[in-house]
Amino acid sequence: MGSPRISKGARACALILFGATSVLSRAISQEAISPQSGVHVESTDDGFVAKVPGETLHVTVCRENVIHVVAVPEGTDASAASAAQPWMLDNVSVCPGAKFEFMRDADGVSIATSRLRVAFRSGSGNLVYSTVDDKELLRERPKVPRTFESVELNGVKSVTVEDRFMLDMEEGIYGLGQHQNGMFNYRGATLELGQDNGDVAVPLMLSSKGYGLLWNTASLTYVDDRYPPALSFRSLSADALDYYFIYGPEMDNIIHAYRDMTGHVPLLPKWAYGFIQSKDSYKSQAEVLDLAKKYRAEHIPLDCIVQDGGWWKSEGDLSFNSGYPDVDTELKQLHQEHVHTMLSVWGQYNQDSVNLQKLRDSDLLIPGTVEYDATNPRARDFFWNSLPGPLLAQGWDSFWLDASEPDSGPHEGDAMLLDKALSMGSGDMYTNVFPLLHTGGIAEHWKHTNQDKRVAILTRSAFLGQQRYGTVVWSGDVYPTNWAFHHQIAAGLNFALSGFPYWTTDVAGYWPLKNDPSMTSPAYQELYARWFEFGAFCPMFRTHGHRPHNEIWTFSDVTPILLTYDRLRYRLMPYIYSLAWKVTNDDYTMQRPLLMDWRTDPAAWDIGDEFMFGPAFLVNPVWQQGARTRTVYLPAAKAWYDFWTGKTVQGKKTLDVDAPLPTLPLFVPAGSIVPLGPEIEYADQKPDGPVEVRVYGGADGSFTLYEDEGDSYRYERGAHTVIPMHWNDAAKTLTIGDREGTFPGMVKNREFRIVLVGPGRGVGEAVSANADAVVDYSGKAKAIALAPR
Repeated sequence: MGSPRISKGARACALILFGATSVLSRAISQEAISPQSGVHVESTDDGFVAKVPGETLHVTVCRENVIHVVAVPEGTDASAASAAQPWMLDNVSVCPGAKFEFMRDADGVSIATSRLRVAFRSGSGNLVYSTVDDKELLRERPKVPRTFESVELNGVKSVTVEDRFMLDMEEGIYGLGQHQNGMFNYRGATLELGQDNGDVAVPLMLSSKGYGLLWNTASLTYVDDRYPPALSFRSLSADALDYYFIYGPEMDNIIHAYRDMTGHVPLLPKWAYGFIQSKDSYKSQAEVLDLAKKYRAEHIPLDCIVQDGGWWKSEGDLSFNSGYPDVDTELKQLHQEHVHTMLSVWGQYNQDSVNLQKLRDSDLLIPGTVEYDATNPRARDFFWNSLPGPLLAQGWDSFWLDASEPDSGPHEGDAMLLDKALSMGSGDMYTNVFPLLHTGGIAEHWKHTNQDKRVAILTRSAFLGQQRYGTVVWSGDVYPTNWAFHHQIAAGLNFALSGFPYWTTDVAGYWPLKNDPSMTSPAYQELYARWFEFGAFCPMFRTHGHRPHNEIWTFSDVTPILLTYDRLRYRLMPYIYSLAWKVTNDDYTMQRPLLMDWRTDPAAWDIGDEFMFGPAFLVNPVWQQGARTRTVYLPAAKAWYDFWTGKTVQGKKTLDVDAPLPTLPLFVPAGSIVPLGPEIEYADQKPDGPVEVRVYGGADGSFTLYEDEGDSYRYERGAHTVIPMHWNDAAKTLTIGDREGTFPGMVKNREFRIVLVGPGRGVGEAVSANADAVVDYSGKAKAIALAPR
């Protein structure tokens, strides 16, 4: 086991004083590093080692654009300072090495790869990162760059580490997980990286200057830029100061490098990109079956119904209550109606749970809690074998892992592991790791057990590397207000910049309204419509909340609006599923802050309420109550098309656009190619239906259409197809290239209906009545010339 449990007093000290003065106990000695003399630097096979008064610094070249920095207090053996880091892949994947040149000069030493230069200044002991053409990216502060503070927590010795950096006057910083402060650019702010409901700790920061910093610890951490020129990372407990510097310069390049080190993203099952219906909560299988029946009878697109908590007799035990007399039949009927299922499963237990007693007897709980210890492999095995494993075998399609911070509740999850003794080690060192190991334990068991059903996990928290486990994070239990709606947009965009491509929210918030218990007032229905419009352009499209009813027909004033965006989501399924493949194959991000595609445009640095959904849709959520216009910034492009009208406007300008309640302002850049499927009611319906291909002229463009079986992991072994498409604007020709690949059940002959978009033509969610060309495609390349409009 790990360290003895830290007292409540020490925990309070850690949470309060650590963030302010870093005084955790009286047993502190700070090593201030001023290495003016006694500096010794040696080159190594993979970088260099610098010994300075108070510390030893190891700088390793991992890739041509990735540098690993590890510093330990003087007298510490760096090879021994290697606590488990389950968020990282094996060392060969993380740090394969790259060619570099080692140089000495009057100021110190430097190493240079083909893309990056790192200099160590002997006089101050700081590191300076720059491009090979000497454009400075980041530097540690020249005065006391790194510090180590010896701390003692209930008799357990550890080290608090801090590194201080200098930021540029014109620079934005982003990522760092998901936070509820409404900020997009974190300049001038302080963030606590400690898991909590709605607050997700991911220590990966990206800069508009084109670099990323992966702060390599699971400890409670503060990122402090209150004084904007100075940025510090400070972690409560570590055995070394440890980080990776990643050069892009583009955000996609940085995220690619991050996933190389921590794991790439698998495809979710195709149905998971459809509409997911949920509320807190359905009380019986009859209610769920009636719900599915009505969705199908009303021809409302739907792919999944969520069974929230309340199905169990005792939480943590595999025993359905009397509201669920025949779960096998329930699942069979839902699957016959092409409705998938998601079941809420928590990592905590009621006091009367049979499994809780088994965990206690086996010493598999986190001491002082009713949570299983996910850092213990035996506990992960027990959890899988006692709950998710049998449920998956029963036929459930996915799991909702609520309160994965963890939160032993009700809602008491703030950095909960800080004072706990874990199997992996002391909770002060592994404060943030639980969601990774909780979801990872299920994903690894699942994939080992069933290769025919892809892992799909909805969860409330995340940590480095969790993207490799088929997880989608939702933003937590947020208010049903316009204020909260606005804050979710920036929160989600920073989460995307933290390397996580799959994210969602509770559409229209979670909590009930005291002054509107039915949740059907005109004001709330407007909020629901606006949030639903936004939800249709999130990676997972899902509604949930603690309200009497939460189905599309509940909100009668805006039901037609909800139907429009639900149907649009399903028409876009070929586009969305192709983006999902791009996430898996190319380390892409589908929900993209403008910064990702216009990084060098300062106007994009502070825009946290617009985003690109893939390469083709600029999405502008209308989050203000009563607003019927929306200010929109259009970045540089040859032209932008209004999705609803087909009219064009020039880019690199700000304008006010009409936004009546039924209209989410959507703009498409010239050169876009957007495949839309037929009108369907679930993701796998009509696989051989015609595909409408909308071409937005004015610039060249490309798109790759991806298809596979929709489930199973056979796609990883090549069972999929890609069809490249290219638009030559000068020749007004769309080329549909040779189809590559094959898979069981593949549609061999397909009809493409090509529409060249213009005013009133190829607009909105409806199927276009007239096509400019109809192409019978059997897998061989075809070039289609379109008459200019």
